[in-house]
Amino acid sequence: MNLSELPIGELLNLHGFDCSCGKKHKTTLSHLEIGPGALDNLFFVLEKYQVKKPFIICDKNTLKAAGERVYDMLNRKDMEYESYVFPQDEVEPDEYSVGQIIMSFDPSCDFIIAVGSGVINDIAKIIAKASGRDYLLIATAPSMDGFASNSSSMIQNGVKVTIYTVCPVAIIADIDIMKDAPMLMIQAGLGDMVAKYVSICEWRISNIITGEYYCPQVAGLMRAALEKCVNTASGLMNRDPQGILSLTEGLILSGIAMSFADVSRPASGLEHYFSHIYDMSKLEKGTPGSLHGIQVGIGTVLTLLVYDRMRFIKPDREKAIAHIDAFDYKQWESRMKQIFGKNAEALIELEGQEGKNEKDNHLKRLEAILGNWGRIKEIIDQGLPSSKYVEDLLKDIGAPTRPRDIGIQDDLTKDAFLGSREVRDKYIATSLLWDLGLLDQYGEELIEEIRTT
Repeated sequence: MNLSELPIGELLNLHGFDCSCGKKHKTTLSHLEIGPGALDNLFFVLEKYQVKKPFIICDKNTLKAAGERVYDMLNRKDMEYESYVFPQDEVEPDEYSVGQIIMSFDPSCDFIIAVGSGVINDIAKIIAKASGRDYLLIATAPSMDGFASNSSSMIQNGVKVTIYTVCPVAIIADIDIMKDAPMLMIQAGLGDMVAKYVSICEWRISNIITGEYYCPQVAGLMRAALEKCVNTASGLMNRDPQGILSLTEGLILSGIAMSFADVSRPASGLEHYFSHIYDMSKLEKGTPGSLHGIQVGIGTVLTLLVYDRMRFIKPDREKAIAHIDAFDYKQWESRMKQIFGKNAEALIELEGQEGKNEKDNHLKRLEAILGNWGRIKEIIDQGLPSSKYVEDLLKDIGAPTRPRDIGIQDDLTKDAFLGSREVRDKYIATSLLWDLGLLDQYGEELIEEIRTT
C-alpha cells in the first residue's frame, strides 16, 4: 500500500491503515466534498450525520462568501437552525471570540456548521469539543493547512498557543467559492504549502539525530500533495480552478497527514517558528499581524536561505565541543528574556524538563550528526529546492518573500532565528546549527543576506 497513490477520499477510512512504521494511521474526518459546486451537496452531508438543528458560525466576510447561501438552502428545506455572525470586522482566535459563541450557543442544536477557514475553523473546533457536537466545515478560502487537523491555533492570555481540540467530521470545499477568496488568502495558502519542503526534510533529519518517530508513508503523502500544488501554482494568480483545487486538496491533506502521524512534523519546521515568534512579538506589543501563511511563506524562504549555506558545512567536532564547554546558562536565560519577553519564563521552565542544553544530551546528538553527516547532507540535497526556486514561486503570485515586505525589522527576524529552537521540543535546522556551534554565525549571515538582497 502506498498512501500517496490513494485518492483523498479513500484516505478517510474509518478503520485506518496499518503501517510498517508501527502506527495505525487514522483521521476522524470521515466525509469530504471538494470541487466546483460542492456546496450543492450540503443536504447529503447533513442527512449522513442525521442533523436535525445545526448551529451556524460565520463572520461578516464568510457570511457573504457562503453563509447567506447556506441560510437560503436551509430555509428552502424548512430546516430549523440557529446562527451567530461575529459583529466585529476582525475576529481574533481568543477567549473573547470563544465567549461570544458560548453565550449565544443554543444547546438544542445537535450539530455545528462553521462557515470560514482559519480563525472560524479554529474557534469552531473549540466550541465543538466543549459542546460535544460534531461539526462540518464549509471552507471559504484556501488560506491555511488546519482544515483537517485536530488542533486550534489560539491566543490565550495574550500568548499564541496550540490547543488540541477535534477535527471536523466533514468538510465542504466548493472551488467556485474558494477561487473568489481574497488573493492574499490564496497567497497564504501557497505559503503554508511550500513549508512542507522544510518540514519533511527536518522530520527525516530529526529521526536520524534524535531517533524521533518518522513515517516514510506519511512523508510521501505530504510530498506528493506538495508537488501537485507546485505544478499548478502558476494558475493561482488567475484563480484557475485546477490550481485552487490542487492547493485546497494539499492543505486538507496536510491536516490528514498530521492526524496520521499524531504530530505536526509533516507540516511544520523552522519556517513556522519564524511566524510563531513574529506573532508573539506583535501580541506583546499590541500591533497587527499578518496572515499565518504569509509569514510561513516568508519563513520558508528564510529557512531555505539557511539551508543553501548548510549544504557546504564540514562538521567540526572540536568547534562543537568548545561551544558546549563555553555554554553559560545565565547568558542563555538573559537571551531568552530578551527574545521572548513575558513568554520567556515558561520556555525556561520547559528547558528544565527537556534538557536539550545539557552536555550529555548534546554529545549524543553530536555523535549522531558526525556519524551520519553523509546521509543528512543527502537528505538536504535531494529534499530541498533552492531558496530562489521557492521565492520565485511566491513572487509569481504576488506574495511577499522578505520580512521587510510585511513590516518585520531585521532585529526581530534575528531573534526569531536564534530563538526558534527554544519554542518547542522539535529538532530543526537551528537545533543542528546550535549542536555544531554555528548558530550565532548563521544568524549574522542570514541577516546580512536579507539586507543585501
